[in-house]
Amino acid sequence: MKLNSLKLIDYRNCGDLELEFDKYKVLIIGKNAQGKTNILESIYFLSSLKTPRTANYTELIKFGKEYLKIESEIYKSSTNIELSYTYNTEKKRELKINGVKSNVKDFKSVLKTVLFSTSDLLLLRGAPQDRRDWLDRAISQIYPAYDERLTKYDKIRIQKNNLLKEIAKTSTLNDALLDVYNEQLSITGSNIIYIRKKYLKEIEKIANLKHKTISQNEELSIKYDCSFTDNENETPQIELIQQSFKTALEQRKTEELRRCQSCVGPHRDDIKFFINNQEATKFASQGQQRTIVLALKLSELDIITEKTGEEPILLLDDVLAELDDLRQNYLLKSINANTQTIITSVDTILFEDEFLKDVKIYKIENGEIINE
Repeated sequence: MKLNSLKLIDYRNCGDLELEFDKYKVLIIGKNAQGKTNILESIYFLSSLKTPRTANYTELIKFGKEYLKIESEIYKSSTNIELSYTYNTEKKRELKINGVKSNVKDFKSVLKTVLFSTSDLLLLRGAPQDRRDWLDRAISQIYPAYDERLTKYDKIRIQKNNLLKEIAKTSTLNDALLDVYNEQLSITGSNIIYIRKKYLKEIEKIANLKHKTISQNEELSIKYDCSFTDNENETPQIELIQQSFKTALEQRKTEELRRCQSCVGPHRDDIKFFINNQEATKFASQGQQRTIVLALKLSELDIITEKTGEEPILLLDDVLAELDDLRQNYLLKSINANTQTIITSVDTILFEDEFLKDVKIYKIENGEIINE
Protein backbone atom coordinates (compact mmCIF):
# COMPACT_ATOMS: atom_id res chain seq x y z
CA MET A 1 0.00 0.00 0.00
CA LYS A 2 1.29 3.45 -0.91
CA LEU A 3 -0.06 6.97 -0.71
CA ASN A 4 0.61 8.61 -4.09
CA SER A 5 -0.79 12.07 -3.44
CA LEU A 6 -2.64 14.22 -0.93
CA LYS A 7 -4.59 17.45 -1.36
CA LEU A 8 -5.96 19.51 1.52
CA ILE A 9 -8.44 22.36 1.12
CA ASP A 10 -9.07 24.46 4.24
CA TYR A 11 -8.05 21.65 6.56
CA ARG A 12 -6.86 23.24 9.81
CA ASN A 13 -4.25 25.85 8.73
CA CYS A 14 -3.73 24.31 5.27
CA GLY A 15 -5.69 26.43 2.82
CA ASP A 16 -4.69 24.77 -0.47
CA LEU A 17 -1.91 22.22 -0.12
CA GLU A 18 -0.84 19.47 -2.51
CA LEU A 19 1.78 16.79 -1.93
CA GLU A 20 3.12 14.09 -4.23
CA PHE A 21 4.52 11.02 -2.48
CA ASP A 22 6.66 9.37 -5.14
CA LYS A 23 8.94 7.67 -2.60
CA TYR A 24 8.47 5.26 0.28
CA LYS A 25 10.27 7.58 2.70
CA VAL A 26 8.88 11.10 3.09
CA LEU A 27 10.15 13.74 5.49
CA ILE A 28 8.10 16.85 6.29
CA ILE A 29 10.20 19.54 7.92
CA GLY A 30 8.85 22.55 9.79
CA LYS A 31 8.85 24.46 13.03
CA ASN A 32 6.11 23.93 15.60
CA ALA A 33 2.56 25.05 14.68
CA GLN A 34 3.34 25.29 10.94
CA GLY A 35 1.05 22.45 9.84
CA LYS A 36 3.21 19.36 9.58
CA THR A 37 1.16 17.48 12.20
CA ASN A 38 -2.02 18.48 10.36
CA ILE A 39 -0.78 16.66 7.26
CA LEU A 40 -0.26 13.41 9.15
CA GLU A 41 -3.55 13.87 10.96
CA SER A 42 -5.42 14.21 7.66
CA ILE A 43 -3.88 10.99 6.33
CA TYR A 44 -4.80 9.15 9.51
CA PHE A 45 -8.29 10.65 9.30
CA LEU A 46 -8.84 9.14 5.85
CA SER A 47 -8.13 5.69 7.29
CA SER A 48 -10.30 5.98 10.40
CA LEU A 49 -12.62 8.99 10.00
CA LYS A 50 -11.41 9.94 13.46
CA THR A 51 -8.63 12.01 14.96
CA PRO A 52 -7.11 11.59 18.43
CA ARG A 53 -6.85 15.39 18.68
CA THR A 54 -10.54 16.35 18.74
CA ALA A 55 -14.06 14.93 18.70
CA ASN A 56 -15.48 18.14 17.19
CA TYR A 57 -14.87 17.91 13.45
CA THR A 58 -15.80 21.55 12.82
CA GLU A 59 -12.45 22.34 14.49
CA LEU A 60 -10.79 20.73 11.46
CA ILE A 61 -12.19 23.43 9.16
CA LYS A 62 -9.90 26.41 8.66
CA PHE A 63 -11.07 29.44 10.62
CA GLY A 64 -13.53 31.53 8.63
CA LYS A 65 -14.14 28.85 5.98
CA GLU A 66 -17.31 26.85 5.40
CA TYR A 67 -15.95 23.41 4.58
CA LEU A 68 -12.85 21.26 4.34
CA LYS A 69 -11.80 18.72 1.75
CA ILE A 70 -9.24 15.91 1.80
CA GLU A 71 -8.38 14.16 -1.46
CA SER A 72 -5.87 11.38 -1.97
CA GLU A 73 -4.76 8.74 -4.42
CA ILE A 74 -3.72 5.39 -2.96
CA TYR A 75 -1.97 2.53 -4.69
CA LYS A 76 -3.36 -0.73 -3.33
CA SER A 77 -3.65 -4.26 -4.69
CA SER A 78 -2.09 -3.22 -8.02
CA THR A 79 -4.60 -0.44 -8.63
CA ASN A 80 -5.01 3.27 -7.89
CA ILE A 81 -7.90 4.29 -5.66
CA GLU A 82 -9.09 7.87 -5.14
CA LEU A 83 -10.54 8.92 -1.80
CA SER A 84 -12.39 12.17 -1.16
CA TYR A 85 -13.77 13.48 2.13
CA THR A 86 -15.74 16.71 2.54
CA TYR A 87 -17.15 18.19 5.75
CA ASN A 88 -18.89 21.52 6.26
CA THR A 89 -19.87 23.80 9.13
CA GLU A 90 -23.41 22.37 9.04
CA LYS A 91 -21.85 19.04 10.09
CA LYS A 92 -22.65 17.36 6.79
CA ARG A 93 -20.08 15.10 5.17
CA GLU A 94 -19.57 13.41 1.82
CA LEU A 95 -17.44 10.32 1.26
CA LYS A 96 -16.35 9.26 -2.22
CA ILE A 97 -14.31 6.37 -3.59
CA ASN A 98 -13.21 6.89 -7.20
CA GLY A 99 -15.75 9.68 -7.53
CA VAL A 100 -18.69 7.57 -6.33
CA LYS A 101 -20.45 8.23 -3.02
CA SER A 102 -19.47 5.67 -0.41
CA ASN A 103 -20.64 4.44 2.97
CA VAL A 104 -18.43 4.66 6.05
CA LYS A 105 -17.55 0.96 6.18
CA ASP A 106 -16.30 0.80 2.59
CA PHE A 107 -14.46 4.11 2.86
CA LYS A 108 -12.55 3.07 5.97
CA SER A 109 -11.56 -0.25 4.42
CA VAL A 110 -9.33 1.37 1.77
CA LEU A 111 -6.45 3.01 3.65
CA LYS A 112 -4.62 1.52 6.64
CA THR A 113 -2.28 3.58 8.80
CA VAL A 114 -0.38 3.43 12.08
CA LEU A 115 0.08 6.82 13.73
CA PHE A 116 2.91 7.19 16.24
CA SER A 117 3.01 10.63 17.89
CA THR A 118 4.62 12.18 20.95
CA SER A 119 1.32 11.84 22.85
CA ASP A 120 1.53 8.06 22.39
CA LEU A 121 4.74 8.06 24.42
CA LEU A 122 2.62 9.06 27.43
CA LEU A 123 0.27 6.11 26.94
CA LEU A 124 1.27 4.30 30.13
CA ARG A 125 1.17 7.45 32.24
CA GLY A 126 -2.17 8.63 30.91
CA ALA A 127 -5.70 7.83 32.07
CA PRO A 128 -7.44 4.49 31.37
CA GLN A 129 -9.46 6.30 28.69
CA ASP A 130 -6.22 7.00 26.78
CA ARG A 131 -5.30 3.31 26.78
CA ARG A 132 -8.83 2.28 25.77
CA ASP A 133 -8.73 4.80 22.92
CA TRP A 134 -5.40 3.41 21.70
CA LEU A 135 -6.71 -0.14 21.83
CA ASP A 136 -9.99 0.71 20.09
CA ARG A 137 -8.22 2.62 17.29
CA ALA A 138 -5.81 -0.27 16.74
CA ILE A 139 -8.60 -2.85 16.58
CA SER A 140 -10.69 -0.73 14.20
CA GLN A 141 -7.87 -0.82 11.64
CA ILE A 142 -8.35 -4.57 11.16
CA TYR A 143 -12.00 -5.03 12.22
CA PRO A 144 -13.99 -2.17 10.62
CA ALA A 145 -17.26 -3.38 12.21
CA TYR A 146 -15.76 -2.91 15.67
CA ASP A 147 -16.51 0.84 15.61
CA GLU A 148 -20.18 0.02 15.06
CA ARG A 149 -20.18 -2.12 18.20
CA LEU A 150 -18.60 0.69 20.22
CA THR A 151 -21.16 3.19 18.93
CA LYS A 152 -24.04 0.84 19.72
CA TYR A 153 -22.71 0.18 23.22
CA ASP A 154 -22.30 3.90 23.97
CA LYS A 155 -25.81 4.63 22.71
CA ILE A 156 -27.33 2.00 25.01
CA ARG A 157 -25.21 3.18 27.94
CA ILE A 158 -26.36 6.79 27.49
CA GLN A 159 -30.00 5.65 27.31
CA LYS A 160 -29.52 3.67 30.51
CA ASN A 161 -27.87 6.63 32.25
CA ASN A 162 -30.82 8.82 31.27
CA LEU A 163 -33.18 6.23 32.73
CA LEU A 164 -31.18 6.12 35.98
CA LYS A 165 -31.42 9.91 36.24
CA GLU A 166 -35.17 9.74 35.59
CA ILE A 167 -35.58 7.11 38.29
CA ALA A 168 -33.71 9.31 40.77
CA LYS A 169 -35.83 12.30 39.80
CA THR A 170 -39.22 10.58 40.05
CA SER A 171 -38.33 7.97 42.71
CA THR A 172 -40.07 5.42 40.49
CA LEU A 173 -38.08 2.30 39.66
CA ASN A 174 -38.66 0.94 36.16
CA ASP A 175 -37.13 -2.51 36.59
CA ALA A 176 -38.40 -3.86 33.28
CA LEU A 177 -36.76 -1.18 31.14
CA LEU A 178 -33.58 -1.26 33.24
CA ASP A 179 -33.34 -5.01 32.68
CA VAL A 180 -33.73 -4.48 28.93
CA TYR A 181 -30.84 -2.00 28.86
CA ASN A 182 -28.65 -4.28 31.01
CA GLU A 183 -29.35 -7.22 28.72
CA GLN A 184 -28.40 -5.16 25.65
CA LEU A 185 -25.27 -3.83 27.37
CA SER A 186 -24.18 -7.32 28.36
CA ILE A 187 -24.57 -8.61 24.80
CA THR A 188 -22.74 -5.75 23.07
CA GLY A 189 -20.25 -5.16 25.88
CA SER A 190 -19.18 -8.80 26.13
CA ASN A 191 -18.44 -8.79 22.40
CA ILE A 192 -16.25 -5.68 22.79
CA ILE A 193 -14.38 -7.23 25.73
CA TYR A 194 -13.85 -10.49 23.84
CA ILE A 195 -12.35 -8.69 20.82
CA ARG A 196 -10.17 -6.49 23.02
CA LYS A 197 -8.77 -9.47 24.95
CA LYS A 198 -8.20 -11.43 21.74
CA TYR A 199 -6.33 -8.52 20.12
CA LEU A 200 -4.17 -7.93 23.17
CA LYS A 201 -3.21 -11.58 23.24
CA GLU A 202 -2.09 -11.35 19.60
CA ILE A 203 -0.16 -8.10 19.96
CA GLU A 204 1.51 -9.26 23.18
CA LYS A 205 3.30 -12.10 21.36
CA ILE A 206 4.75 -9.77 18.74
CA ALA A 207 5.46 -6.84 21.05
CA ASN A 208 7.28 -9.03 23.58
CA LEU A 209 9.80 -10.13 20.94
CA LYS A 210 10.45 -6.55 19.83
CA HIS A 211 10.61 -5.37 23.43
CA LYS A 212 13.20 -8.04 24.26
CA THR A 213 15.40 -6.90 21.39
CA ILE A 214 15.40 -3.26 22.51
CA SER A 215 15.60 -3.90 26.26
CA GLN A 216 18.02 -6.84 26.13
CA ASN A 217 15.69 -9.62 27.26
CA GLU A 218 13.18 -7.91 29.55
CA GLU A 219 9.83 -9.71 29.36
CA LEU A 220 6.77 -7.69 28.36
CA SER A 221 3.28 -8.90 29.21
CA ILE A 222 -0.10 -7.23 28.72
CA LYS A 223 -3.30 -7.79 30.70
CA TYR A 224 -6.83 -6.60 30.08
CA ASP A 225 -8.07 -5.22 33.37
CA CYS A 226 -11.78 -5.89 33.74
CA SER A 227 -13.54 -5.96 37.12
CA PHE A 228 -15.66 -9.02 36.34
CA THR A 229 -13.46 -11.24 34.17
CA ASP A 230 -10.16 -12.87 35.00
CA ASN A 231 -6.97 -11.35 33.63
CA GLU A 232 -5.35 -14.59 32.54
CA ASN A 233 -3.98 -15.08 29.05
CA GLU A 234 -6.77 -17.33 27.91
CA THR A 235 -9.69 -15.43 26.40
CA PRO A 236 -12.99 -16.82 27.78
CA GLN A 237 -15.93 -17.49 25.51
CA ILE A 238 -18.28 -14.58 24.85
CA GLU A 239 -21.09 -16.39 26.67
CA LEU A 240 -19.00 -16.62 29.85
CA ILE A 241 -18.05 -12.94 29.64
CA GLN A 242 -21.69 -12.00 29.17
CA GLN A 243 -22.79 -14.04 32.17
CA SER A 244 -20.13 -12.43 34.36
CA PHE A 245 -21.17 -9.01 33.02
CA LYS A 246 -24.83 -9.62 33.94
CA THR A 247 -23.84 -10.81 37.41
CA ALA A 248 -21.74 -7.69 37.97
CA LEU A 249 -24.60 -5.46 36.79
CA GLU A 250 -26.93 -7.08 39.30
CA GLN A 251 -24.40 -6.79 42.11
CA ARG A 252 -23.82 -3.09 41.47
CA LYS A 253 -27.43 -2.15 40.75
CA THR A 254 -27.82 -0.19 44.00
CA GLU A 255 -24.63 1.76 43.31
CA GLU A 256 -25.72 2.60 39.77
CA LEU A 257 -29.11 3.81 41.01
CA ARG A 258 -27.39 5.99 43.60
CA ARG A 259 -24.80 7.42 41.18
CA CYS A 260 -27.18 7.63 38.19
CA GLN A 261 -24.60 6.14 35.85
CA SER A 262 -23.36 2.83 34.48
CA CYS A 263 -20.57 1.71 36.81
CA VAL A 264 -19.51 -1.51 35.11
CA GLY A 265 -18.60 -2.45 31.53
CA PRO A 266 -15.90 -2.01 28.87
CA HIS A 267 -16.13 1.80 29.21
CA ARG A 268 -14.54 1.36 32.67
CA ASP A 269 -11.84 -1.18 31.80
CA ASP A 270 -8.10 -0.61 31.52
CA ILE A 271 -4.99 -2.18 29.96
CA LYS A 272 -2.00 -2.95 32.15
CA PHE A 273 1.58 -3.55 31.04
CA PHE A 274 4.20 -5.52 32.96
CA ILE A 275 7.98 -5.77 32.66
CA ASN A 276 9.29 -8.97 34.25
CA ASN A 277 5.92 -9.26 36.04
CA GLN A 278 6.17 -5.79 37.58
CA GLU A 279 3.51 -3.26 36.61
CA ALA A 280 5.13 -0.79 34.24
CA THR A 281 3.03 2.23 35.21
CA LYS A 282 4.30 1.95 38.79
CA PHE A 283 7.85 0.65 38.47
CA ALA A 284 9.15 1.24 34.94
CA SER A 285 11.44 4.13 34.07
CA GLN A 286 10.52 6.65 31.37
CA GLY A 287 12.84 4.85 28.95
CA GLN A 288 11.25 1.48 29.71
CA GLN A 289 7.76 2.88 29.20
CA ARG A 290 8.78 4.36 25.86
CA THR A 291 10.25 1.01 24.82
CA ILE A 292 6.84 -0.58 25.45
CA VAL A 293 5.04 1.99 23.32
CA LEU A 294 7.62 1.64 20.52
CA ALA A 295 7.18 -2.15 20.56
CA LEU A 296 3.39 -1.75 20.47
CA LYS A 297 3.41 0.60 17.48
CA LEU A 298 5.74 -1.60 15.45
CA SER A 299 3.58 -4.60 16.36
CA GLU A 300 0.50 -2.80 15.03
CA LEU A 301 2.24 -2.65 11.65
CA ASP A 302 2.84 -6.40 11.69
CA ILE A 303 -0.72 -7.27 12.71
CA ILE A 304 -2.32 -5.08 10.03
CA THR A 305 -0.03 -6.58 7.39
CA GLU A 306 -0.85 -10.10 8.54
CA LYS A 307 -4.62 -9.55 8.69
CA THR A 308 -5.07 -7.49 5.51
CA GLY A 309 -2.19 -8.63 3.32
CA GLU A 310 -1.19 -4.98 2.78
CA GLU A 311 1.58 -2.96 4.40
CA PRO A 312 -0.03 -0.02 6.25
CA ILE A 313 1.41 3.49 6.04
CA LEU A 314 3.47 4.49 9.07
CA LEU A 315 3.04 8.06 10.28
CA LEU A 316 5.73 9.31 12.68
CA ASP A 317 4.82 12.69 14.13
CA ASP A 318 7.83 14.39 15.79
CA VAL A 319 8.43 11.21 17.73
CA LEU A 320 12.11 10.72 16.91
CA ALA A 321 13.15 13.80 18.88
CA GLU A 322 11.64 12.22 21.99
CA LEU A 323 13.55 8.93 21.64
CA ASP A 324 17.17 8.29 22.59
CA ASP A 325 19.70 7.05 20.02
CA LEU A 326 19.07 3.38 20.81
CA ARG A 327 15.33 3.60 20.25
CA GLN A 328 15.66 5.93 17.26
CA ASN A 329 17.96 3.50 15.50
CA TYR A 330 15.78 0.50 16.32
CA LEU A 331 12.67 2.25 15.01
CA LEU A 332 14.19 3.38 11.73
CA LYS A 333 15.94 0.07 11.09
CA SER A 334 12.82 -1.96 11.93
CA ILE A 335 10.72 -0.35 9.22
CA ASN A 336 10.21 -2.66 6.28
CA ALA A 337 11.37 -1.28 2.93
CA ASN A 338 7.83 -1.83 1.61
CA THR A 339 6.28 0.24 4.39
CA GLN A 340 5.73 3.80 3.27
CA THR A 341 6.85 6.02 6.13
CA ILE A 342 5.91 9.68 6.45
CA ILE A 343 7.86 11.50 9.15
CA THR A 344 7.58 15.01 10.58
CA SER A 345 10.52 16.72 12.25
CA VAL A 346 11.82 20.21 12.94
CA ASP A 347 14.93 19.51 10.83
CA THR A 348 17.03 16.71 9.30
CA ILE A 349 19.69 16.63 12.01
CA LEU A 350 18.27 13.48 13.63
CA PHE A 351 18.69 11.44 10.46
CA GLU A 352 21.83 9.75 9.22
CA ASP A 353 23.05 10.58 5.72
CA GLU A 354 22.37 7.00 4.64
CA PHE A 355 18.70 7.33 5.62
CA LEU A 356 18.35 10.64 3.76
CA LYS A 357 19.68 9.27 0.45
CA ASP A 358 16.31 8.17 -0.89
CA VAL A 359 13.91 10.46 0.96
CA LYS A 360 11.36 12.92 -0.41
CA ILE A 361 11.69 16.09 1.70
CA TYR A 362 9.05 18.82 2.01
CA LYS A 363 9.34 22.00 4.05
CA ILE A 364 6.18 23.57 5.43
CA GLU A 365 5.56 27.05 6.75
CA ASN A 366 2.19 28.57 7.75
CA GLY A 367 0.34 25.65 6.18
CA GLU A 368 2.11 25.99 2.82
CA ILE A 369 4.86 23.98 1.15
CA ILE A 370 7.70 26.42 0.54
CA ASN A 371 10.14 24.11 -1.28
CA GLU A 372 10.46 20.57 -2.58
